[in-house]
Amino acid sequence: MGPLTGTRVIDLSTVVMGPYAAQILGDLGADVIKIESPADTVRVGQYRTTPGMTPLNLNVNRNKRSVALDLKDADQRKKALDLIDTADVLITNMRPGALTRLGLDYDEIAARNPKLVYAHAQGFRSDSDQAGNAAYDETVQASSGLVDIANRALGEPVYLPTILGDKVSSLTIAYSVLAALLHQQKTGEGQYVEIPMTDTLIAFNLVEHLSGHVFEPAQGETGFPLSMSKGHRAVRTKDGLACVIPYNPQNFRDFFAAAGRPELAEDPRVNGDAIDNADTEALAAMIEDCAPALTTAEWAEVCAKHSIPMAPVLELDRAAEDDYVREGHLLDTVEHPSEGKIRSVGIPVRFSATPASIRSLAPLPGQHTAEVLRELAK
Repeated sequence: MGPLTGTRVIDLSTVVMGPYAAQILGDLGADVIKIESPADTVRVGQYRTTPGMTPLNLNVNRNKRSVALDLKDADQRKKALDLIDTADVLITNMRPGALTRLGLDYDEIAARNPKLVYAHAQGFRSDSDQAGNAAYDETVQASSGLVDIANRALGEPVYLPTILGDKVSSLTIAYSVLAALLHQQKTGEGQYVEIPMTDTLIAFNLVEHLSGHVFEPAQGETGFPLSMSKGHRAVRTKDGLACVIPYNPQNFRDFFAAAGRPELAEDPRVNGDAIDNADTEALAAMIEDCAPALTTAEWAEVCAKHSIPMAPVLELDRAAEDDYVREGHLLDTVEHPSEGKIRSVGIPVRFSATPASIRSLAPLPGQHTAEVLRELAK
């Protein structure tokens, strides 16, 4: 029985941001009903057995029941509204104009279900001049400053090769909904919760990268020096890749000694009370030069002995074979009712009293329509 058992969530969202947030709530025990149409973009792309059962869909729609309803059809839209009347939470990332046209905007819904937590995620704030603009992860990485960070650190204005804006916003939706549910529990009141992707990622990026501009007037540049260093990267060992991060002078001296380079341990830059930020790139180059002296496993042993932060680079193709991943059930092979054997990403959080769980795998499109509508008619 998860901590959200007894809570009903309507997932009226597409792609990743909303569905991933709703899945997290489902993992925590909520009864999540996904209202979807055949045009759901998560269901477009590669599949093995059943059209629509794509890798992305399988990764963001477990612990949900799928109800297929065409919201442009008056009768089916009424059924959707009736379902929302039974809910504690609604999550949507539809554009405001579309919600208003369908009679699904907050004012309309709150009049029917005043206790509802209405979580609306969109690209930009509703009171900004960009409120109606389309937003994708790449545009959010650009508008939040993440591309500038990459350009300054790497010399190329690249997008981070993960949909960070979507997934950080998913987590923000989840914790915001939980806070609003606590208020709902105390007062019986619902509320409108707006989660703009761009604002979310700006706040996320500026935690460390506001840096010297925290002060007014500024006392230094923006950008966290360690993260922006050209040498801030994994290194090649004798047989692979590893993150090796000596943090203090003793760490560096122990690292150089283990690499068979005792002369480097005499370097004045690693014999003071602390490491000077001005020396970061030079020392990173020395680490990179020494790393091939040992295998990744040998470095793991050395670093554990001397309390030097270190981690082998996890290769995604071999993640299922990794001891840490396997022992933590972070990637298990399971039997999907229609798709056969698939790998299911585990739940990273553990509760001692109300454990989260994977109770059902991603449903087929509309799989639970008849079941849920029968419940509605009771």
